[in-house]
Amino acid sequence: MDRDHAIRLLGSHVRDDYTRRHCLATEAVTRALARRLGHDEALWGLAGLLHDLDYEEVGDDGDRHARRTVEILAPLGFPAAGLDAILAHNGDHLGIPCRTPLDFAVTAGESITGMVFAMALVLPSRSLADVKASSIRKRLKEPRFAASVSRERISQYAGLGLSEEEFVSLAVAAMQQADLEWPEPGPT
Repeated sequence: MDRDHAIRLLGSHVRDDYTRRHCLATEAVTRALARRLGHDEALWGLAGLLHDLDYEEVGDDGDRHARRTVEILAPLGFPAAGLDAILAHNGDHLGIPCRTPLDFAVTAGESITGMVFAMALVLPSRSLADVKASSIRKRLKEPRFAASVSRERISQYAGLGLSEEEFVSLAVAAMQQADLEWPEPGPT
């Protein structure tokens, strides 16, 4: 599956602008992690992009979230490692621990995006460009800030052999450099 196909698929399942931006941001973070760690950037990016493909369909049903995405992607030949990572990102509900670098990357990567977006919203500029990694690291220790963002999921970066400083800096930079506007997919 190429990125254009993935964008069309995501666009047909996800209409909410925030969820689309979250998926694009997760793609940016997972691609940056793959680049940094020497893994398959395309696979990691697609797993990050599509991890919440089912969110509008299943909502907060933790027992179905990610499983439904796998039901959609498996018949399309999506790689098993990507399917496993998508399941693992909801592993606390499904009883599936992170096992591979890709699992850790999608879980930590998708979770840190919520912190970065929340930080941007409290800045006078409300701009991602003004978010500082040091501010995110400080806010990670404040449970009331972005309270719905799981610090435990974010901490999965440790499974990648990165320090908190490395992970947060990479994630913030990736999101700042990414185009988080919903793209027009290429021709079918």
